[in-house]
Amino acid sequence: MSYGRGYGRGGRDFNRGFAPKPVEIGKDYDVDVTEISRQGDGIARVQGFVIFVKNGKVGQKVKIHVNQVGDRFATATTVEPPT
Repeated sequence: MSYGRGYGRGGRDFNRGFAPKPVEIGKDYDVDVTEISRQGDGIARVQGFVIFVKNGKVGQKVKIHVNQVGDRFATATTVEPPT
């Protein structure tokens, strides 16, 4: 029985987890915080990839340091005061 091209049970794409991410652990990025998460952290995006920014506030333009990168999102802290 075949599930098709790269898809497993439930239609999940098992190859998707291996796609390159637009951010890397240990690197800094300039971002705009556009939303707040349910836990109260800021949400920014780099090429559509979600980054949770510890203590980020909506409207901030900040430089962040990426601490962790997962399949669907990354976490980061600010390294410069907001502007």
